[in-house]
Amino acid sequence: MTSITTQDYTIDFNNAGYEALNKHIKKSNYSKIFILADENTNIDCVPHVLANLSADIEYDILEIEPGEEQKNLDICLGLWEALSEYGADRKSLIINIGGGVITDLGGFIASTFKRGIDFINIPTSLLAMVDASIGGKTGIDLGTLKNQIGVINTPELIVVDINFLETLPPLEIRSGLAEMLKHGLIYSEDYFNRCLNIRNLNLEELGGLIHESITIKKNIVDKDPKEQNLRKTLNYGHTLGHAIESYFMETEGKERLLHGEAIAIGMVLANYLSVETLGFSEEKNKSIKNNLKELYGHIEFSNEDLPPIIELLKYDKKNEHGNINFVLLKSIGNPKVDCIVDNELIIKAFNFYSS
Repeated sequence: MTSITTQDYTIDFNNAGYEALNKHIKKSNYSKIFILADENTNIDCVPHVLANLSADIEYDILEIEPGEEQKNLDICLGLWEALSEYGADRKSLIINIGGGVITDLGGFIASTFKRGIDFINIPTSLLAMVDASIGGKTGIDLGTLKNQIGVINTPELIVVDINFLETLPPLEIRSGLAEMLKHGLIYSEDYFNRCLNIRNLNLEELGGLIHESITIKKNIVDKDPKEQNLRKTLNYGHTLGHAIESYFMETEGKERLLHGEAIAIGMVLANYLSVETLGFSEEKNKSIKNNLKELYGHIEFSNEDLPPIIELLKYDKKNEHGNINFVLLKSIGNPKVDCIVDNELIIKAFNFYSS
């Protein structure tokens, strides 16, 4: 696969990615390398990366437990202290090897330690390959509120090794697919339809769709790196999706949802809101709902669940001047940002999802 060049860095694939990684390390004269991984990627992925490192340079591995719960300030404090203890300086490099938690957290740690040191992302989950590691968003959660603290700061480069997908369970593949489907809905109906056939694809064919998904996000981010307008479209399905994800994470008796599972629900809800406010096709709305529920199953919502989920919307990062701003669709590939929707319509959207 050909490399993808953004305004600030390149995204390289498979063996070419490791060649680019070694070339960058050699020319940059880093004082020390730190590898951030979780317990799973340290076992399954880090040895493969180290085997492909030709540079003779000292490194330390910083390992954390897996899971979204690790994206918090206490973990940051521990990692900053570890960097200081192990002698990190302004010429050190952090290589983040893992899923979206690792690339979000590692990018934030690097961007804030000594006012910023270099970092490289090597995403190992489908979600991180097509979304989390791309575009320079870094950050941590505030309690169960997603990505409330962070900065936009780009890595030196990104290495996407498609072979890491073979280490993932099907649920994680499905979670990442939600972001690819989102790219289709906001950018290309043809791409959306091809992503629906993911179960029938081999690794090489999936790699082609991943390359296309990254290109879609890259094209949007290059035009609006600070998320003033166009980049907001990448949050399609995330306004309610993030609120649902947070609610299921913090509510006793609820089984936690993977990010992609919550975003799939959020897209069904956003499609309904798009029908009611922007005239989105009812026929396509029903078709998309059926496809997403076939892929992600059905989650039950009681009437008691809806008020606290709606309350969580006030923490969405797109909000301005006290307004809750949604990204909605006029048609597939034609999104509209900063849409305001009343709570009554949101409840109707949940009823549509549940029907």
